[in-house]
Amino acid sequence: MMQAPLFPAASFGDLRARLADLPAADPTSIAAARVRQDNLTKPPGALGRLEELAIFMAGWQGRARPVLDRAQVVVFAGNHGICRQGVNPFPQEVTAQMVANFTRGGAAINQLCRVSGADLSIVALDLDRPTGDFTEGPAMTEAEVLDAMVRGAAAVDTGTNILLLGEMGIGNSTVAAAQARASFGGTAWDWVGPGTGADADKIAIKAHVIEAGMERHAAALSDPLATLAAFGGREQAAICGAVLAARAARIPVMLDGFICTAAAAVLAPLGIGALDHCMVGHASAEPGHRKLLSAIGKKAVLDLGMRLGEGSGAAVALGVLRAALAVHDGMATFAEAGISAG
Repeated sequence: MMQAPLFPAASFGDLRARLADLPAADPTSIAAARVRQDNLTKPPGALGRLEELAIFMAGWQGRARPVLDRAQVVVFAGNHGICRQGVNPFPQEVTAQMVANFTRGGAAINQLCRVSGADLSIVALDLDRPTGDFTEGPAMTEAEVLDAMVRGAAAVDTGTNILLLGEMGIGNSTVAAAQARASFGGTAWDWVGPGTGADADKIAIKAHVIEAGMERHAAALSDPLATLAAFGGREQAAICGAVLAARAARIPVMLDGFICTAAAAVLAPLGIGALDHCMVGHASAEPGHRKLLSAIGKKAVLDLGMRLGEGSGAAVALGVLRAALAVHDGMATFAEAGISAG
């Protein structure tokens, strides 16, 4: 049981204190799910990752035979002051235009939610008020980060069986690369990529502004929440809020690609297992994503060469997760089928 609700928190210090009591997966349900897998009519391990996914879901849902009656996709959208440095090949107006497209049902995520059986929520976060340029100062104040986290947490349907997260925001591949650089080191060149189609010159600008931001905010790099304020966007902070709210409700989470993973990965250095309930839907074609997955110890469910964002990879991975639970629940055991287990 949580001693206090996670949100609203008065400060980063207050939030850290509340995170000390995050619930864990249920070991009894994990053990029971593993026993069931070992007794289904197949060689042990023959279904590979499908078996792992079913056992993972059992632990977080607290039942040996987990279900997917309700799936929620939330896409958070925000705008970024770093675009003033020329990192983006498309104008920031595209963020609001794409939000309108989501609302009308015309985007990839709308079609993927329809075929995978997920409810879609779109949360636009002050698109007319971009964050600060992190080469000149922090992207957000502590209060702004906490407000966005509250809004992210509020978007989570606590009755869902799985939460899938995505994002939209022109300029946020630069933000994601900066967050990864701040959280896990290396150089900006380890993390930058084309994003929505940046050419070599734009990628070089991205790397330059990220290193400038690292120099300006060097004092923040040892504090994960301070790095979120220094470099993040409102959608990144909202993703963190949603991840933590899901954890408090013991709802498993499927992250999307590079940008979504980088947002949630800010929480990893807190050292509290904040991402233990998270899966990653796909390995993005954005070059920094595989390095990021290694840094947080996650293996993506799919690798399809995607780099669209907006929760698309997570929504495709939901179909694999449904398959995993279907065989886990529907297959007969050796005893039920009257087959010798050897």
